[in-house]
Amino acid sequence: MRTASCKRTTGETDIALNLNLDGNGKSAIQTGHAFFDHMLHLLSRHSLIDMELTAHGDLEVDAHHTIEDTGIVIGETIQKALGDKKGIQRYGCSYVPMDETLCRCVIDLSNRPYLEFRAPQGAPDAPNMPLSLTVEFLRALVNNLRCNLHVEVFYGMDGHHIAEAIFKSLARALRQAVEADSRATGQIPSTKGAL
Repeated sequence: MRTASCKRTTGETDIALNLNLDGNGKSAIQTGHAFFDHMLHLLSRHSLIDMELTAHGDLEVDAHHTIEDTGIVIGETIQKALGDKKGIQRYGCSYVPMDETLCRCVIDLSNRPYLEFRAPQGAPDAPNMPLSLTVEFLRALVNNLRCNLHVEVFYGMDGHHIAEAIFKSLARALRQAVEADSRATGQIPSTKGAL
């Protein structure tokens, strides 16, 4: 079982996570921000990564620190659980529709952090989580998981649906990338011999 834990405490947030990459999508998540909790439950369920996460942040200021720092912790913890990455698929791609919205996420667990995020100009926010905060979460995740992630929202009219499609698509792509490759026989998926 590929498991890991991480705790991060700053003057703005206090976050703890226990994670199992080989789970079945069970989650216990409490960040104090109900919509963000909903997105993280989706991330866990559709990636089949078990997560027990608690976050206490300065929500009286706004949700920025809590959402960004949670991305940092999830990225660090997945990176830790992956170890040397021997035998993993490495790449993942998923298209997810959510009613009128369509999103694609493509991920490479390359150890080279890069986020490319594209959405239609003027794409609406979810009622209590601006799209910009979803991007901040993704950036924090990418920088700490050290992955290459391309996210494209092709179209959508409802902010809730856009956020949900992003998190579900990310989860499905991540699920592919971390899964074992039965033909790789424990090899690191790179001609360099390291990721």
